[in-house]
Amino acid sequence: MKFYKKLYVGDTVSNPDKIKRKLKKRAKLTNVYIIAYVEEDRRLEIYHSFMLQQHYYKENPPYIVGIAGSSEEANEMICKIAEEAVQETGEADLIKYLFSV
Repeated sequence: MKFYKKLYVGDTVSNPDKIKRKLKKRAKLTNVYIIAYVEEDRRLEIYHSFMLQQHYYKENPPYIVGIAGSSEEANEMICKIAEEAVQETGEADLIKYLFSV
């Protein structure tokens, strides 16, 4: 499992390093949502941390861009990323903004 170098962390997430460790161990975290980059589709998706319990994610770990305490907070974080992308590049291409060199 990889994490974005400038990981987005929601305001309700109190200890992101601890949550990262638990996510790597695939612990069941009830109030944790992740924003993951899906490379095949070149898009961001929101998952509840329980999704990582599925066999698919054990063999294909997600690239985590953000950690949030609720699905609403995760949606707000994606909106924040979109606003940053538009301010910086003039486009709402989130993937290009996040992964440009």
